[in-house]
Amino acid sequence: MTDDTKFHALLRDQIRSEFTASQQYVAVAVWLDGEDLPQLAAHFYAQALEERNHAMSMVRYLLDNDLTATVPGIEDVKNDFASVEDAVSLALTQERHVTEQITTLASTARDEGDYLGEQFMQWFLKEQVEEVASMSTLLTIVRRAEDNLFHVEAFVARELKPEGVDPTAPAVAGGRV
Repeated sequence: MTDDTKFHALLRDQIRSEFTASQQYVAVAVWLDGEDLPQLAAHFYAQALEERNHAMSMVRYLLDNDLTATVPGIEDVKNDFASVEDAVSLALTQERHVTEQITTLASTARDEGDYLGEQFMQWFLKEQVEEVASMSTLLTIVRRAEDNLFHVEAFVARELKPEGVDPTAPAVAGGRV
């Protein structure tokens, strides 16, 4: 497999995006922790690990296909938020952006006739539908709760429980965290 396709370049860029998303979720979680919102903080700490695992799945894909895999630095992340709504809104915007990137990756693989790459991206497309829907729902709940964040905490504890590992998820370099 050739190392210099547009798909492979975009996949390497996506690794940076996934690591950046992971760090952004850590920043959101830390801010929420500082606001004494343990359920929301725990949710975003878990989201951070999930994004890290996405990046490492992409690394694994490159390694498994004898392609160059590099670990990039990350973009700047936001650490200060005006409100819980501000933090969750940023997370939803981030998920929508990642969805656009993943769609471009799948489309590029198809355009280049890279059927292995296209198949690899299918799981991420499904994952992004779930991520955007979940974050959109969380933002709706935050907005409905207005200043009563106990409602949000109760919703997260009740509805956003961590799920088990998806058996169809791609392998993760170094193992899933």
